Amino acid sequence: MFEIPASIDAAQDALAGQDYVCGRALATVAFLSMKLGRPLFLEGEAGTGKTEIAKAIAAALGRKLIRLQCYEGLDAASAVYEWNFAEQMIAIRTAEATGGADRDALKTELFTEDYLISRPLLDAMRPQPGGAPVLLIDEIDRTDAPFEAFLLEALSDFAVTIPELGTIRAPEPPIVILTSNRTREVHDALKRRCLYHWVDYPDFDREIEILHARAPEAAENLSREVVAFVQALRSEDLFKKPGVAETIDWAKCLLALDMIELSPQVIADTLGAILKYQDDIQKLQGAEATQLLDKVRAELNAA
Repeated sequence: MFEIPASIDAAQDALAGQDYVCGRALATVAFLSMKLGRPLFLEGEAGTGKTEIAKAIAAALGRKLIRLQCYEGLDAASAVYEWNFAEQMIAIRTAEATGGADRDALKTELFTEDYLISRPLLDAMRPQPGGAPVLLIDEIDRTDAPFEAFLLEALSDFAVTIPELGTIRAPEPPIVILTSNRTREVHDALKRRCLYHWVDYPDFDREIEILHARAPEAAENLSREVVAFVQALRSEDLFKKPGVAETIDWAKCLLALDMIELSPQVIADTLGAILKYQDDIQKLQGAEATQLLDKVRAELNAA
């Protein structure tokens, strides 16, 4: 286990040590979240690195990463625990067959830790090797208002209640990071409980740094063309703009093809690495991709 960074610069360096390149504003809010024990709420477009910062923090601190992937219909029980009904039924059948424990004793035995299946929120409240874990609550905007209300209470007390066992309270609050792709607005009450940061697309220089960290084998010329082309795509009228994750994926695809520079043909062949909707891909077919590449190269040469 490693200590919480002592300064913003130390936090930024710790993240950089895990190949997570970020600006000072994000490093500041991450540092304050760890220092003050406050949940960190990260909002922004998909693919901008919100999930990755939780992984980087966990790795930098030597802590366990516990991820709760949110989805429509997620409820408190599914996020906290469930009982192992199959094992409970076996115990019941065994007791019936052997004429064992009476009903009340059997009921008490069935609802113990032996038959409890922990889910992410309960895991995050338990002691973990290396210290309090990093709890990533990913894409909270996919859930509904009742789950948000439950989560607000759980994060206020850092405790969860299991009716049969009582309240389980974290001996040390986990480092909590919530992410949202803003498919809907998250309630203000939950946001107020957290430190907030909007994670935007990086500028050209920052994205080059990120690509160097994640795909260091890419030549400088190819990296600059890839980043410039992706940034140009983000200014186009697309259904889904490519994120930083797509920039990295595309660069790795081009490296796998032994490309040293972009061409209209290789762009057409690999568009599926950066665009995920057919309508967007069709917009970049043929002359459109060539014109965009020419524009990008002219701007790079002028710079």
